[in-house]
Amino acid sequence: MNDLRKIICCCILIFAPVFTLAQKANAPNFSFIDTSLLSSNKGKVFINNITVSGNKKTKDYIVYREIQFKKSDSVLIADLYKELNQAGIQVYNTSLFNEVKFELTALDSANVNIHVQVLERWYLYPVPQFKWIDRNFNEWYKTYHASLSRVNYGIKFVHYNLSGRRDQLRIYFINGYTRNISFSYTAPYSNRALTEGFTIGGGYLQKREFPIKTNYTDSLIFYPSDSLTKTKNEFVYKNWYIHAGYSIRRGFFKKHVFSASFNYIKIADSVILDKQYNPNYFKDPVSSKGIIDLFYTLQYSNVNNVSYPVTGKTWFVSAQKRGLGFTGGINMLQLEAGWNKYYDMGKGWYSSMQLNGKIKLPFDQAYINQRGLGYGDIYLRGLEYYVIDGVATGLVKSTIKKKILSVNIPFKYFPKLLNKIPITVFAKTFTDAGYAYTQKKYGTSLNNRLLYTGGFGIDILTLYDINLRIEYSFNQLNEKGLFLHNQSGF
Repeated sequence: MNDLRKIICCCILIFAPVFTLAQKANAPNFSFIDTSLLSSNKGKVFINNITVSGNKKTKDYIVYREIQFKKSDSVLIADLYKELNQAGIQVYNTSLFNEVKFELTALDSANVNIHVQVLERWYLYPVPQFKWIDRNFNEWYKTYHASLSRVNYGIKFVHYNLSGRRDQLRIYFINGYTRNISFSYTAPYSNRALTEGFTIGGGYLQKREFPIKTNYTDSLIFYPSDSLTKTKNEFVYKNWYIHAGYSIRRGFFKKHVFSASFNYIKIADSVILDKQYNPNYFKDPVSSKGIIDLFYTLQYSNVNNVSYPVTGKTWFVSAQKRGLGFTGGINMLQLEAGWNKYYDMGKGWYSSMQLNGKIKLPFDQAYINQRGLGYGDIYLRGLEYYVIDGVATGLVKSTIKKKILSVNIPFKYFPKLLNKIPITVFAKTFTDAGYAYTQKKYGTSLNNRLLYTGGFGIDILTLYDINLRIEYSFNQLNEKGLFLHNQSGF
């Protein structure tokens, strides 16, 4: 009975988002109405007017802001389709609309009207939360046997378009193995020119266990050590935090982000006082620490779909300064960069190359600053069970995929919100390589050596940017297995 309950819960965790009333953004559509007059003009056309319809919540100027041409501009006839296509991509990459449709009407041989018709998404989500606390599904299911004691539950309230200016409000109330009460508000367009924005947020987090070090076989060791066999009522990790940020996006593809945060972390005293745990956790003989972080990031993104790109390019460079000093304690300077390129190879074939690298100075860092590979999206497919700490890391991911299915299933029950369910399936093969450097005194079996993995799988895309990835991977340790990953846009 317990096994059946675990299986049912696993299925809910993976597939529950699929039943949410939401729809993945489609590529923009174009309708050319009465364009015969343009054939007599081989030069430029002038845009007489641009109008928008279908947006009940979103302000018109938010749509206009993402279109590179304006009223009274001129466009070469030879470039007209390319310009409309790019504008359509930029509008639906706001993630505000299910569909974007451009209609072009020629008034005479030199003037056109452009009408943008959009279908808005559902923006308000009071979403129940029920999720494992471990780094990924496979670790929760295999290492901890899908223990229901290691899950969080609660509610996440999110509004993705609070005032119609693409501003987002998030409020979390999470209980269970950890507790988290937090909020954040992001307004990407806070000035009249729609080029500047800000974000603010804060919260309080409590944990019944937390990682205190990494063992030689690259697995996390948690405090308290008997948490797997005994239910803990005491919270041994407490953290309250605030953060604020400022962004500049004057064009369409580049954005500058400046941010700052303050964390006050309190851990169990014995982690520092008892040598069997980790006195190097903060690199200071204290069990609480106030941590100041300053960030700067320059981002570039020009892809066909920000949620699942198959063509285009993205890159970023970032700098993080932790602490107000340069050495000792939690002081750290981190530099990181990433580059992703997506290629259309024709006939439904696509490929991608993803690079990431970072370095932390000085090399002798506190344990909480030593995260390398295996956290978040920075991992090798096939090494999901491992964390490879390091102060300098590099990662390369290469993928080739083929679109094998793309259908739209009619859905008649909520026509104003959802009139079809899109399903797209890609078959893929991939190879990854990575490296994590650390000082010898912190070294583990996977540090300071070239790592490589490979495999094949399928990606299933559907409602509201939901991407279910089913991957069969193998690695240089002669290990292989099936891995499941899920992400969604809400």
